[in-house]
Amino acid sequence: MRRTPLKLLIVVTAVAVAAGACGSDKNSNAGSSGSTGASKSNSTTTAPNTSAGMSGMKMGTEAPASTLRATLTAALQEHVYLAGITTGTALAGQDYKPAAAALEKNTQALQDAVSSVYGDAGGKQFGDLWRKHIGFFVDYTTAKATGDAAKAAKAKSDLDGYRADFGAFIESATKGGLTKQAVADALKGHVDSLLAAIDAQAAKDPNATAKLSAAASEMPMTAATLAGAIAKQYPSKFGG
Repeated sequence: MRRTPLKLLIVVTAVAVAAGACGSDKNSNAGSSGSTGASKSNSTTTAPNTSAGMSGMKMGTEAPASTLRATLTAALQEHVYLAGITTGTALAGQDYKPAAAALEKNTQALQDAVSSVYGDAGGKQFGDLWRKHIGFFVDYTTAKATGDAAKAAKAKSDLDGYRADFGAFIESATKGGLTKQAVADALKGHVDSLLAAIDAQAAKDPNATAKLSAAASEMPMTAATLAGAIAKQYPSKFGG
């Protein structure tokens, strides 16, 4: 993977720091991949074709903030859809392993991106946190599938703890450009919207696709906020 500071931004995007950000980019590729829902007939549905943009990105360090924002939007939407495909397929009682493998590949790419900026230790710290939050969503999905209310509640509590931990990581990474509390507070919307999509998938609600799309539709605002913070952190590289 090319070692450029730009790739860091893909990772931090996960933070859903969308509060107060510009929503002018809310044109996501939601419709093309949200069809996994709870339908058993669509277990092979694939995520939007954003992987190429993420793994093959070749922007120069002089790329303007607007280009950066678009790249971040694609990367975060890929994560949301891959997560939704994995949970939807599992809840449909079908083989979710291919989707889970794609989600892990996405995670490893993000970890490599962080390592390219903060070194292996920083990349591992991110990777551990990122996989934890995916694991908590898996726990919640399993709880919904088995009707285990206590396990579902614990998964939600774990996700709350994750928001705080990830907020601390991002505050450190951006040198205070995005604070722990701001990140934790804003991440609540991302968590809640994806949990709502999982609930709909478990209930075989025909609105499951729309709910997954809603979760993805937050990403352009997240990317706008993140791109702004990183441009401020690296003014000589992202002054546009």
